[in-house]
This record gives sequence, structure tokens and C-alpha cells, in this order.
Amino acid sequence: MIFEPFTINGVTLPNRLMRSSIGGRLAYYDGTVNEAWPNFEKRFAEGGVGAIVSATLTIDDRRWSPIEYPKISQDKFIPGLRAGVKRVQALGTKYIIQIGDPGSHTQTSLFSQPADEASASSGFDLLYGYRSRRTALSIGEIEAVVDRFAQAARRVREIGADGVEVTASKGYIIHQFLNPAINRRTDRYGGSRQRRFQLLKEIVEAIREAVGRDFLFGVRLSAWDYNYLPVNLRLPVTRPVRDWWVGNTIDDTLEYGRWMRDLGVDYLHISNGYGFINPKENPGDFPFDEARMFFDTNRHLTGKAAVRAAVMHLPKALMKPLANRGWGEKTTLNLDDARRFRAEVGLPVIANGGFQNRSEIEAALASGGADLVSMARPLLANPDLPKLFEAGTESPERPCTFCNRCAIRTTMFPLGCYDPSRFDSPDEMEAQIITWSATTTRESDAVTS
Repeated sequence: MIFEPFTINGVTLPNRLMRSSIGGRLAYYDGTVNEAWPNFEKRFAEGGVGAIVSATLTIDDRRWSPIEYPKISQDKFIPGLRAGVKRVQALGTKYIIQIGDPGSHTQTSLFSQPADEASASSGFDLLYGYRSRRTALSIGEIEAVVDRFAQAARRVREIGADGVEVTASKGYIIHQFLNPAINRRTDRYGGSRQRRFQLLKEIVEAIREAVGRDFLFGVRLSAWDYNYLPVNLRLPVTRPVRDWWVGNTIDDTLEYGRWMRDLGVDYLHISNGYGFINPKENPGDFPFDEARMFFDTNRHLTGKAAVRAAVMHLPKALMKPLANRGWGEKTTLNLDDARRFRAEVGLPVIANGGFQNRSEIEAALASGGADLVSMARPLLANPDLPKLFEAGTESPERPCTFCNRCAIRTTMFPLGCYDPSRFDSPDEMEAQIITWSATTTRESDAVTS
């Protein structure tokens, strides 16, 4: 089934393989995409994926994280994005732009700014975001967020992309409203499951009005929040404690899925966990050394950031096992949850997390676990993976090891694979990383692993 076409709301994907969101420093300092961006995206189309989901493009001019990631917060970004999207589409691959707002999970900034602590409710989170606290949005600020999502979706259609996907996962601002531990509001945006859904409801309605019913529109949703993973200090402790400890369960999110279906969402992209990075969305090991490097880069921004960086420099023998709690799963992480969404909600479903072997993907599709399968790091390691599958290969010669080094290093350094075990030498690894971020694509420059 991998190479059977699949159609959603008039958009036909040539096969069932998607490249999911990969972020990287592929924009200028104002958020305009540079020439390396279309060349990076084009590699996956050349490798044979049916569709590409972009990095999460920020809808907010100020909450932008990390710096030098592409923006979609103004009309001026349309021409550059349009040119790159057309280059991907010319190769027969569909292009879906993912939009989002990190809220209080904004990771970096030139200077510490209050806008980066916006959230559903006030509180403290040691791990995510750099500001020392998160602060509740006012009603007026919530309405502005809804409008920014609608305007960003309108830009996606004007760009000529094949669809838009909203990030309601990763601990971003929509997820902060959905999560009962974070959202303690007493107005129409908080309390019951239905009220926590209110922000997403208004965003879905506004986007549908902006793009019309004939434009492909999906939502990336976390099936379970698993608030207790990874290890984190999050305050205040809410009542009931189970909501604080677990967050949304699949019973909650299945209901969100049904409501989104009724509002006109076309598909659901299922992942897991709360916050980026987390062990339920990112299979493999926790990249301890890279996390320590990243926290060091922004320790100057706030007192919290300084303390967090200092904690990471406690004895490694103590900190690394603690940081690795809950990590280690490597295959088909979210397939069982995707299966439930497909069966109980009735929308087309994309499964994500730990797919890399042909037989596992075939089994997921054939068993009704998902309609489509998305991958990120396995394709970063082997962008020609779809063509290998088509030739009958079960798995690549040098597969992704799910070390997760790239997930954090690419916030500071160029996009690419940073696992030395996959290369014959450090020079070969460096050459490939530089090639991934080249502004021109030449066969003589290509270094494959």
C-alpha cells in the first residue's frame, strides 16, 4: 500500500509517505526564507516522498523561536515561500505548510521579552521556554492569536501550497490551552474539556472562513500529554493531581478529534507527549550533551535560564540517567493511538514516530492503523528512503539511530545528521551537513551516507 495514491479534500498524494516537520536555520534574520531552504526541501521530493510538511512557521512576529527559522507572520514572506513551494511541487510532491505559535515555549530570543511568556494561565515551567514564568493571555490577546492563525492560513493559500496544518501539539500555545495542568482559567477558555477546546475551535472556524471549505486543512494533535515525561519542575500543582501529572488522555483528545471533524478539519496528524522535545514524540535517546549546549546558549536571558543551565552541569553521572527517564522507544511510537483516531473519529489519519522499515510501514497501512505515515529524522538520514522502499529494500544500509542530536543541534547549527556512527569520518559528516544547507545544488557537492 505504500505506493498507492491517497486523496484528501481534492489533494491526491502520489504515495502514503510524508516528510513531517523539520525545523532549521533556513531564513534570514527577519524570517524570510533563504536560498538554502528550497534546496533543502527539494531533496525530499527528489527522494520520492508523496508530501512534505514544512517546519512550524510562526504566525507571531515577536514569538519566533528559534531565530533564523522561517516566518509566515506578514504578507512580505509570501513571495519567498511561494518560489520554494513551487520547486517542490514541480517534482510531483505535495507541500503542506504547518503554522503555529510557541507561546511560553518560545525557546530563544535576541533579548528577553514579555511576549515570550504568553500562555493559557500563569505559572512556572523549568524545562520549556526561557522566560522565568508564563502569563495568562487576556481575552483581547486570545482574539488576536485567533486572527493571526487565520491570516497565516490565508497566506498559505495565497502561496499556492497544497494545504495547511495547525500545530496543536508540541506544547505550543494551542496545546497549553488544551492541557488541564497548564490551563486553569475560569472564563470560557478554561475548566471543562469543552472550554479548554474553545481556542482551537475558534482557530479552526477562523481558518475555514479564511481559506474556504475546498482547501486541505489538517491538525497535528497529541493523543496523550504524559505531563510527567520528561522530568520537569512545573508549578503550581493543580487539582485534581492526576490532571497535573498526566494531562489530556486519549479519551479527551478523541473528543477533540470528533469536534474538529464536525468543524470541517480534513485530517489528523497524530503524535504524543507535551513539549518539544519529549520522549513520546521523539523516539530514541535524550541528547544530553546537546541539551546542555543549548541551555548554555540562552542562560543569559533570565534567571530561570541561568539556573537550568547550571543544573545541567551537575555531575553527568547523576543528571544523564535522570534526563533519560522515559526515553528509549524507537519504533512505531504512536501507531496504536493513530489506529483509535482512525476508527473512532473517522477522519484520515497520519501516524508519526519511529517509522523507518518498509515492513512496519506496510503493516501500519494494511492493518488500518493509519492512512499515511510521516517521518522526519529517518528521511534526514536517508532522503532517498522512499525510492529504496520502492526498489524492495527493507531498511537503509545506514539507518537513523534516533540519537536525537539533530533535534537540538539544528537550533544552533546547520541542518543535517550529527551522528558520527553513521559516517566513515568526521570530515564526511561535516561535508554532508554543509551540503544540506547549500544555496546551490550540484551533483559534485553531494555527499551521501
